[in-house]
Amino acid sequence: IRTDLLSAFATTKAAIMSGMMRARWGRIVNISSIVGLTGNAGQSNYAAAKAGLIGFTKSVAREYGSRNITCNAVAPGYVRTELTTGSLTDDMVRQLVEMTPIKREANAEEIGATVAFLCSQRAGFITGQVIAVDGGLSL
Repeated sequence: IRTDLLSAFATTKAAIMSGMMRARWGRIVNISSIVGLTGNAGQSNYAAAKAGLIGFTKSVAREYGSRNITCNAVAPGYVRTELTTGSLTDDMVRQLVEMTPIKREANAEEIGATVAFLCSQRAGFITGQVIAVDGGLSL
C-alpha cells in the first residue's frame, strides 16, 4: 500500500501544490493495474491498493478539474519487465497470454505511449478515467 497508493498521494499533492494550481494547468497520470479493476486470487493487498488508486484518481479529477488539472489512471495488463520475469514462471506467462484476446504481452512502450497521450494537450477533456492497456484481458 505504501508503494502503490500512499506514494501517489504524496506525489500528487506535491505536484499540485508546487505549481499546477498556480498555473491552472496540469496532468496527473497514475499507474494502476487491471487487478485493481478485476481482482486476482492471491493478490488481495495489491488489488486493494490499485483499486484505491482508481478511487483516488477519480476524486482528484473531480476536485481539481475546474483548475484545468486532469487526473487519469492507466491500468496495464501483463507487461514483461524485470520484476515480472523474475516472479512468473514461463507457464504462468503462457496462461496469461492465452487469456488475452490479442494473444501477446504488452511492452513498456505501449504503456508509455498511453501515459504520454494522457499528458498531452489533446487529452485535455479526458479526466477521471481508467484506461485499460491490457490487450482485452479485463473483458
